[in-house]
Amino acid sequence: MYRLPAHLQADVEALSARYGRPALVTARLADGLFDPLIKTDRIGEVCMVIRRPGGMLLTARKDIYPPGVFRLLTGGIGHDERIEAALLREVAEETSLEVRVSRFLAAIAYDAPGWPAGTAAFYTFAFLLDELGGVLAVQDPEERVEAFRAIAPADLPALAATLEGLEGRHDQAIGGSWQSWGRFRAVVHRVVADQLASLPQGLSKVRTFGHKRTPGLLVWSYPTTMLTDEVFTMHDTTEPMTF
Repeated sequence: MYRLPAHLQADVEALSARYGRPALVTARLADGLFDPLIKTDRIGEVCMVIRRPGGMLLTARKDIYPPGVFRLLTGGIGHDERIEAALLREVAEETSLEVRVSRFLAAIAYDAPGWPAGTAAFYTFAFLLDELGGVLAVQDPEERVEAFRAIAPADLPALAATLEGLEGRHDQAIGGSWQSWGRFRAVVHRVVADQLASLPQGLSKVRTFGHKRTPGLLVWSYPTTMLTDEVFTMHDTTEPMTF
C-alpha cells in the first residue's frame, strides 16, 4: 500500500472533487533505473491525454526515441509543485495549445526494485484534456519533441504493445534500457485505454466515480506481452485515496 505525500494527497483529493475520482492503479516494474525514475528534480509526472476537436488523441516522439516510437505526452511535477499547475505548464511548453481539463482519469503508483517498502518509485497522474484553440507547436526546445501524431483512442493498446516490445538496448540518453523504459511507458497507455473504453458513448462523457459505486477490488490482467512480474491493480475509488 502506498500513501501519497501530504501535499500530493491534498492535491489529488481536490482534483478528484473538481474533475472526478480517478482509477487508482499500482504497477510493479522489473527495473526502475532509467529516465524519468532516476531524475531527482521531480516526484512524478502528469500525463496529458489531449483530445483534439475531431476526437483524436495527441501523441508525440522525441528525437532520442527508437524509430517509429510515439507516446502520450507527459511532464514532470516538481517536489513542491501543484499537480494542476504542472499539467497546464507542461501543456503550454510542449504544445502551445489552449485546453480545458475535462476529467481526472488515473493516478498510478510504481513499485520498482531498490525503493523502500511502502514507498512508490514514481507517480503518474493522467488527465483528459479537450483542445480549445491555439496552434500546435513546441515552446521549449529542451523537450526535444520532433513530431506529433494524432491517433484514435482505440489505437492506444497497439501503441502500448509497441512500447512493450522495445529492445533491451542501454542508452545514455535515458540512463537505462529502452525495454524497461518502454514497459514503464506502456502502463499509462493501457490504463488510459481501459478508462476511455469504459466511458459512455466513446469519449463524449467520462464516468464519474462516486460513493454510490459498489465497493470491490478489480485486478487488471494484461496480455502476456508484459513481463509476468509487472502487475497492475486498480483499486476501488470509493476507498480513501491510498494505493
